[in-house]
Amino acid sequence: MLNKEVQTELNKFAKYVIQQSRSRLTKDKKGGGDLYNSLGYDLTETSKGGNLSFKMEDYATFQDLGVKGKSSSAKAPKSPYKFGSGSGKKGGLTKGIDKWVQRKGIQFRDKKSGRFLSYKSTAFIITRSIYETGMKASMFFTTPFVRAFKRLPDELLEAYSIGIEKQIQVNINKK
Repeated sequence: MLNKEVQTELNKFAKYVIQQSRSRLTKDKKGGGDLYNSLGYDLTETSKGGNLSFKMEDYATFQDLGVKGKSSSAKAPKSPYKFGSGSGKKGGLTKGIDKWVQRKGIQFRDKKSGRFLSYKSTAFIITRSIYETGMKASMFFTTPFVRAFKRLPDELLEAYSIGIEKQIQVNINKK
């Protein structure tokens, strides 16, 4: 069971992390869409205390930590993810890039003729480049979480001690 002060501090912590994550997405021009809107959290009470969990789109961890490329890991050297490992969903990147290219109206030109390439061809070129070189880590969630977590112990300890103090006062007043 969580006392009211601890719940308040955990709610402040979670709201700060979500707000800062959204700000970083917007600043990095990666926000405004499904990922931005999917950010949220749940604070539930358990028999041992509480459980704070953050919610976001499935691909958020790839955006946050980056993905190593098939032939180069320069963009995300510390990422646990890698294109071409065989563990991911087949064609997931292609579908996402295809939708993005059409939504943004991006079309490359043919070098020889100067004509616009189809959306499908443009999406293929971008997808192949991302697959080979990887995706840079944005740390849009990790950075705010770590910053807030470093501050959390002192604030949580203070809130917890206030809760205990109030509980002692209630018990004294009952006698």
